[in-house]
Amino acid sequence: MYQTDKRTVITLDAGGTNFVFGAIRGNQDVIKPISLPSNSHDLGQCLETLERGFREVINALDEKPVAISFAFPGPADYPNGIIGGYLPNFPSFRDGVALGPFLEDKFGIPVFINNDADLFAYGEALAGALPEINSKLERLNSAKRYKNLLGYTWGTGFGFGFTVNGQMHIGDNSCVETFCLRNKKYPDVICEDGVAIHALKREYAKNSGDTDHNLEPKDMFDIAEGTREGNREAVLKTFEDYGEIAGDAMATAATLIDGLIVIGGGITAARKWIMPSLLNELRSKMHQLNGNELNRVQMKVYDLDDETEFREFAKGAQRPLKVYGTDRYVAYDPQKRIGVTISKLGASQAISVGAYAFALSQLDTENA
Repeated sequence: MYQTDKRTVITLDAGGTNFVFGAIRGNQDVIKPISLPSNSHDLGQCLETLERGFREVINALDEKPVAISFAFPGPADYPNGIIGGYLPNFPSFRDGVALGPFLEDKFGIPVFINNDADLFAYGEALAGALPEINSKLERLNSAKRYKNLLGYTWGTGFGFGFTVNGQMHIGDNSCVETFCLRNKKYPDVICEDGVAIHALKREYAKNSGDTDHNLEPKDMFDIAEGTREGNREAVLKTFEDYGEIAGDAMATAATLIDGLIVIGGGITAARKWIMPSLLNELRSKMHQLNGNELNRVQMKVYDLDDETEFREFAKGAQRPLKVYGTDRYVAYDPQKRIGVTISKLGASQAISVGAYAFALSQLDTENA
């Protein structure tokens, strides 16, 4: 969608630590991304940074953009461009900021704001994991195709968004979240406190006994890989717990929303240390009071980045089924299945592609 469109849209990936500004035309970046500290603790500085970044992008373009469209953490009143509510990474916005109207007044073009994880899921559904997986299924002569996608972003927080039949789901209150689901390890605590950068730092301190450490996730990854000295046992335990808590939250979402799971964000670099416990959780069992055992997730869950598992995923359990009273047979695949994969575009690019497509779809609808 919009791969050949000639219109230019300014985009932004608004993280709690950095703002990454860019511009897209035909699903392709047309300038080098501009990264600035978000200054999220101070409203005045934050708004000044936003204005500066967008103006730098406009000055670098060879034509006027048709819109500004970007991601901002939620919850918020996205249709009206108002950011506010419980925003752990943007405390200065909690009382409400009319960000969309502010930017429209500054730049004189339409402004569209959405949740970062919603746009991540939308971008992966349009131009990333979903079409890539469906194309691969076709090449393997599988009749199975997927239309729904659950997108997770791992980083400062535990972001979540999903698409149904290729459409981004926003919700009646612009509030589709899983960060506040129950934490498996600490049942009276939100799961984001187990699935975020700050969680990795805290749990490493607990597991290692080094409460004064200054390690970042990349440092922990290097220790796990053996390329940096450190308490490898503590790091591996930290990643294992991260995967278990994330998998528990994902199992709840996947039970309610039948679709592929795509994960993005910098922490996915440590996938080989996190995914085993995550997949174990998605594949875990539950019981009825009478002792019957059930799968936690009703669909069989595959690791789609493992080639052997992908081939099994594509094959499924298809067999011919005779139509009663005739000599006719139809193909029948009784295996319900989903899969987990890492972002094919990268979180920042997927968010930008999602923001671009959302803006143009809104403009096209308004002009129809």
